[in-house]
Amino acid sequence: MVSSPQYQLFSEAAVGEEPGRWRFILRPTDGAPPLEAGGVEPDARGERLELLVVVRGLEALDQPSRVVLMTPSIYVREGIRYGLAEWRENDWQWESFGQMVPVKNRDLWQRVDRALQFHQVECRTWRIDSAHPGVPSPHGDVARGRGKPPARIKPRLRRLIDRSCRRATAGLQELERVACL
Repeated sequence: MVSSPQYQLFSEAAVGEEPGRWRFILRPTDGAPPLEAGGVEPDARGERLELLVVVRGLEALDQPSRVVLMTPSIYVREGIRYGLAEWRENDWQWESFGQMVPVKNRDLWQRVDRALQFHQVECRTWRIDSAHPGVPSPHGDVARGRGKPPARIKPRLRRLIDRSCRRATAGLQELERVACL
């Protein structure tokens, strides 16, 4: 049996001085160099931007893969975990105050749903802001929309990503071992 490639997908959507700024890092767990992409979508904000980053990251994969999605967005995490199956079943509508209404950002959720037909995705939430005042974020001021992270923060971010990658690899290897039993 040929094993699917394994990745960690880190997503980030920023607000502030440059609304619409997004970035993702697609990191192979085999130690190969990561793919990083980003840009600005001036018309996308908030939850739509958070979801767009994930769509772009998943669509960047060129073959069926196992992905641990690391997102700061509870909206994305909960939509993937609990919403997609129900929305698909209800023709991309959900009940709101007794009325069936279209799912917000339906076009992007449908793209995520399509990507999940090819990829196995485990979704985890990670913080990109500081949990406590005075403690720097792993992204420096980027999480708050104040420009590029200081150079001294970059190695710290790299260590955080490396540690998360090792944990995800161990988890995926355990899943693979259990699946083969």
